[in-house]
Amino acid sequence: MKLRKLAPQDAPLMLEWMHDPSVVGHLSTNFGEKTLEDCQGFIAWANSTQSDLHLAVADEADTYMGTVSLKHIHNGTAEFAITVRAAAMGKGYAPYGMAAILEMGIRKLGLDAIYWCVSRHNARAVRFYDKNNYLRTEAVPASIRDAYTPEQNADFIWYVYR
Repeated sequence: MKLRKLAPQDAPLMLEWMHDPSVVGHLSTNFGEKTLEDCQGFIAWANSTQSDLHLAVADEADTYMGTVSLKHIHNGTAEFAITVRAAAMGKGYAPYGMAAILEMGIRKLGLDAIYWCVSRHNARAVRFYDKNNYLRTEAVPASIRDAYTPEQNADFIWYVYR
């Protein structure tokens, strides 16, 4: 397993998870409307932006398994996000990718804290974060929390990594 830059050849497998209800069912974005061109555009943008870090989680054969991200990197904080393909679930890609990018954010980028949220109804994700002893928090900076509606925030469980 490894983290690497997103590559154009990742777009079809990225679109695969975006159109898989078992993967996106509890996410707030309507990924079902996304196209191959949207994925290609995101990959190009991700490799050019300085405010976010988006990396592929890949297997030893360099096959794309998912994306890990640190978004809105600002004032020592960032927001974490992860999505893996259904084919990668239960095989260690999510724990590996998450641990690797969180450590990269703290050690390499010098962040003080990384936050993320999950719907209370996303039992699989909540179980994963709690099983891996990630710290729940209510103290989320407004710069991160305000990206969501009050209704979304009422539904979220927030986590922090320091």
